[in-house]
Amino acid sequence: MATPAGWRREGNLPAELTSFVGRDRLLATVRQRLQDARLVTITGIGGVGKTRTALRAAHQVSHQFPDGVWYVDLSRLQDPTMVRHAVNSALGIPDQSARPEAETLSEWLSPRQLLLVVDSCEHLIDACAELIDRVLRDAPRVRVLATSRQSLGVPGEQSIPIAPLRVPGEDAAESPFVNESVQLFAERATSVVPEFVVDEDNITAVSELCRRLDGIPLAIELASVRLRALSVEQILALLTDRFSLLAGASRTALPRHQTLRAAIGWSHELCEPAERLLWARLSIFSGDFELEAVRYVCASEDLPAERIVDLVAGLVEKSILLSGNERVGVRYRLLDTLRHYGKEWLDKLGEGDWVRRRHRDYYLQVAQRGEHAWSGPRQVYWFSRMRQEHDNIRAALDYCLRDAQEARTGLELLSSLWFMWVACGFAREGRLYLERALHACTEPSKERCKALWVLAYVRNAQGDTKAALEAAEQCASDAVRVGDSIAVILATKMQGTVAFLQGDLHKATALLGVAIEFHRSGRELNPGLLPAIAELAVVLTQQNELAEAESLLRDCRQLCTERGELWLRSYAIWATATIERMTGRTEQAVLNAQEALRIKRHFHDVLGAVLAMETLSGLAADQGDGVRAARILGAAQANWKLFGLPLFGSPFFGTEHEACVKECKRLLGEEAFVAAYQHGGTMNFEEAVSYAMGEIDAPEVTVG
Repeated sequence: MATPAGWRREGNLPAELTSFVGRDRLLATVRQRLQDARLVTITGIGGVGKTRTALRAAHQVSHQFPDGVWYVDLSRLQDPTMVRHAVNSALGIPDQSARPEAETLSEWLSPRQLLLVVDSCEHLIDACAELIDRVLRDAPRVRVLATSRQSLGVPGEQSIPIAPLRVPGEDAAESPFVNESVQLFAERATSVVPEFVVDEDNITAVSELCRRLDGIPLAIELASVRLRALSVEQILALLTDRFSLLAGASRTALPRHQTLRAAIGWSHELCEPAERLLWARLSIFSGDFELEAVRYVCASEDLPAERIVDLVAGLVEKSILLSGNERVGVRYRLLDTLRHYGKEWLDKLGEGDWVRRRHRDYYLQVAQRGEHAWSGPRQVYWFSRMRQEHDNIRAALDYCLRDAQEARTGLELLSSLWFMWVACGFAREGRLYLERALHACTEPSKERCKALWVLAYVRNAQGDTKAALEAAEQCASDAVRVGDSIAVILATKMQGTVAFLQGDLHKATALLGVAIEFHRSGRELNPGLLPAIAELAVVLTQQNELAEAESLLRDCRQLCTERGELWLRSYAIWATATIERMTGRTEQAVLNAQEALRIKRHFHDVLGAVLAMETLSGLAADQGDGVRAARILGAAQANWKLFGLPLFGSPFFGTEHEACVKECKRLLGEEAFVAAYQHGGTMNFEEAVSYAMGEIDAPEVTVG
């Protein structure tokens, strides 16, 4: 599984999957402008190559940025309020904090020297401009390279309009064989027909074809696909006919944006009717998708499910659909420009609402399957799967939240995703959606009760205990009114978690104990029974009832092992390590704390990992290794800030932390402690985890 971007120091710049042809002067201009200005925006029509140019330039200058080049793709995002969240997510900043996103982003960026590449801003122009302006003000060593169909209007912005590739004849001294457009056509043609070459026999036709296509890269690439069935001369003849229909005999009357539409439209016409219909319906997907989703969402009487596989294969063959192997299986996607074209046809066909409902229903089913399977042996699969489905989940939620009649279904979808919000790293986003949906759907119902306890769960995970208690109490009240006994129990559990985090140990013991008694049937393993057992064990540990706490944790681990559950099991292992530390079993405590941390890597669980690191720092201090303890402590504290409120602001966690700080200072002295602590704070998350696991020595990182 790929590590989240923010856990790495070098950035997340995507690899270049195809060769880059031409644009030497343009690339030199971009590089120079990035030296001179902190914001450079590449502008131009769709399909002209803005993204590819930005990526090529970013790769060329990546060595100039010690903290990496970070890529943010906004093409799939529709809600402007989510732009800042999308940037945080791309940077790998943990989405579990209750702090304002602007504050978290500014704090993460301010000490770093990096390049932020923000791709496809045009449909979210105001939100992008506001965010980038804030970034430039708060992070003086950050530079931004943006792509958009129009300038952002941010002070200090340098805009670079990107023209199509040069076509044969523009430079009378240039041989057509070295022309950029011809070279691009030849490169892409060879990938379609390996034996194809541009030679004296076809150079005239290829040159004219590139001129007809105005040197627009996407149009040239679409045309090259036709070589599977046609000669260059046949492609040119058919394309000339299409342009004549659109613009009469005058080629000069055809604007470049119409050229691209003509090229896409021509590819559309060469598809069989069923492929065109599928293309239109596929445009409803956001990001990539699986074949099963296509069968469910797109099949109908006029597009039978048994034909879907062949039709998908046909669209892949025609380069309309892209395919790739992911950890969760083969996935497909439409290029953004082709998706917009398909949506136009979907609206013309009057099928938009019907297909959107099918799309929403499919991802509701995915969410419910994930919820029911979460506490079982495929937990890591569902973690990967839901992160992969993130864009389509957003699209389904946006559909529900735009229509008051769909609000209750939206609550159902949102609350089924509790495991995604809490365990897959999207707590902040889940909270935003849940609060919007609950505001739009105020009538008490079982769906609303579930959404309320999920909101309490998410807020607790963020350390926002006051807001969590409000949601839990509202849930309990509504649940009594609608007769939802499960919601009453889960609300009780969430109130118990609040009491635990606030340090009210007697109240926490009572509330969590009640929740456990009602959950003994195992109906709500997670988020009900298992977290309640683990949390009650920690509360009992704080009250020095160690034997009972360890017995509870043993039962919890056994139940998790029987079910194949890992996420909560790792918390139980960590809690066991804390008891072992208190009872002098130091070596076993280290092994268990590191085992908990190892499991956390599967889920990139920042909260759980930092808790384990805090325990490991205390164990290092117990063993007399003050330098190691201080470094882990510094790394943990730095990453707590990304998570949210350090140590939840909880008396339980805070007391242990301060005791470790005091012991480190006793071992090292104030000055040496501060140096080791600050050294730990310079580690990125992956380095910090590896160091705490004993896999690497502390990396040499230059501060500042």
